Amino acid sequence: MTINAPSKPTGLLYLGFRLPRYLYRWHMGWLLGHRMLMITHIGRKTGHRRQTVLEVVRYDPLTRECIVIAGYGVKSDWYRNIQVQPAVEVQVGRQRYAPRQRILSFEETLHLLDEYQQRHPRLFRGLMRVIGYTYDSTPEGLRALSQCLQGVAFRP
Repeated sequence: MTINAPSKPTGLLYLGFRLPRYLYRWHMGWLLGHRMLMITHIGRKTGHRRQTVLEVVRYDPLTRECIVIAGYGVKSDWYRNIQVQPAVEVQVGRQRYAPRQRILSFEETLHLLDEYQQRHPRLFRGLMRVIGYTYDSTPEGLRALSQCLQGVAFRP
């Protein structure tokens, strides 16, 4: 089974994905707790600072490591940018730090998606549908999905 990454969001979905960024800009990112983070990265073509808010799939309070998933896979602009130059800053809750980043392996991403799906089955299916993936909830489907998506870990 092969799953292709959907096209980038447009319209209301695009606006909805951008709204949490304003909470961070208004110094209210703490309202999102450890469920969302904002990364500051440098545009690979323009060299301008960019900011993207992402859902945290796993947070480790001991190491403060946050793991996120590139929902549009390697096509995600923020993901392509951090491949060229590592993220400059991460904000999660009230914390800000210069991160060390690590790209997760296929197996780590698969395990992460499986874990997330088991914790939040309805949310996971809903997110995949909203983003535009055709996911059938089978182990083969999850494996195919994890080949499209890419996990990234950030820690101070």
